[in-house]
Amino acid sequence: MQIDLNCDMGEIPQQISDGTQESLMASLTSVNIACGGHAGDEETMKATIEQALRWKLTIGAHPGYADRANFGRIEVDLALIQIEVMVCDQVQALAQIAQSLGASIVHVKPHGALYNQAVNDPALARAIANGVGRFSKDLVLVGLAGSPMLDTFRAAGFSVAAEAFADRRYEPDGTLRSRRHEDALIRDPEKAAEQALRIVQKRSVSTSDGSSVPVSAQTICIHGDTPGAAKIAEAVARTLRDAGVELRPLAH
Repeated sequence: MQIDLNCDMGEIPQQISDGTQESLMASLTSVNIACGGHAGDEETMKATIEQALRWKLTIGAHPGYADRANFGRIEVDLALIQIEVMVCDQVQALAQIAQSLGASIVHVKPHGALYNQAVNDPALARAIANGVGRFSKDLVLVGLAGSPMLDTFRAAGFSVAAEAFADRRYEPDGTLRSRRHEDALIRDPEKAAEQALRIVQKRSVSTSDGSSVPVSAQTICIHGDTPGAAKIAEAVARTLRDAGVELRPLAH
């Protein structure tokens, strides 16, 4: 068995400068870097790529709505062509900085509200794919495991990676529990590790009502802004390795 462990990064400048962000990287195999929309700028992108290169992590773009006040986690009413251009611009911005450092991006994972809206909105998912396609189709598109967005990405000609979450709770329909709920995040490192192991071994997760929903994933996410994220990542990685799971990054 093998799995990729990814984390959303380059979002909080203080975590980049104080070592918090890099402390996560020892447990990961890939990173999704904010590229100027919901967070991030040229300086944070460059610093995060440099850190990822030191840890030999696969680099991906993490485009989101340019709504920094809400961290890209509130739905924004944009025309589909605007989404397409926005995604392309952000992916290209990160790719150019990566190239200047002798690196390249391998995957693209939408952020926050953009991601969650696209889960069940084929037109929006197609706009995201079209935006990435303006830059390159030789990239992996990451989306929620079991969701229609992956079918849309495939239909647009992309390789895809189905994603599950170690530090988020699920609803019975397989979607993520809204952050409006107090229990949306799993903050206990051991519980997050248990969920990650269940995702890999049993291909399922328990839900908010105590039931179970099937989840077949190639990559598992740990959010960098979750309280205690470094300890969560460490527990997840250790538990998976102890169970004989190979941690392996996404590839083209």
